[in-house]
Amino acid sequence: MILRAAQLSEIYERLDAHFGPQNWWPAHTPFEVLVGAVLTQNTNWQNVKKAIARLREAGLLTFERLSSLPEAELAEYIRASGYYNLKARRLKNLLQMIDTTYGGNLDGLLGEPTNVARQALLEVSGIGPETADSILLYAGKHPIFVVDTYTYRILHRHQLIPEECDYQTIQDLFMDHLEHDAALFNQYHALLVLTAKEFCKKSVALCEQCPLQNV
Repeated sequence: MILRAAQLSEIYERLDAHFGPQNWWPAHTPFEVLVGAVLTQNTNWQNVKKAIARLREAGLLTFERLSSLPEAELAEYIRASGYYNLKARRLKNLLQMIDTTYGGNLDGLLGEPTNVARQALLEVSGIGPETADSILLYAGKHPIFVVDTYTYRILHRHQLIPEECDYQTIQDLFMDHLEHDAALFNQYHALLVLTAKEFCKKSVALCEQCPLQNV
């Protein structure tokens, strides 16, 4: 366990020194983070940016405006994000929960204790752990680590986790061995994503150029 904690710290220190501050999540408001967290499911960020830009240009990036927009119209605005009909439904489900449980006040949700807010999000159809945790960390600054395919890929290739390893086990690895600090978790996750995209790619690992070589 001591070695694992040391390895996690070394990975962070190397990546932080190599890439520097990432200032995630790229959004103007917590509500925009919430929308982006749903839209980024099963797609890349460039497509999400296009969808977010359309919503922003139309003045729709508020709880009130998006809640009142018919689902079919919302789907057209977010078409660039892919699976747009499904994502429009999921967004509507999420907004409905916030309206019903918190009177349409996103701060009410984000101001809950982490476990309460997380459970409320996970009870929404279409909102899984990664989406829920992204909303909590990036919109609400809750100290919870977001796990994604990039996190899995890097940890598995460095033999920190077995091939069969679920979301909760990976999240616990970070939560059990690192200080519970939202800024740290924010930067760490962003660094892992960047590393996977530039060096630890799905089809090929560019280990000789990677800042994590020999970790």
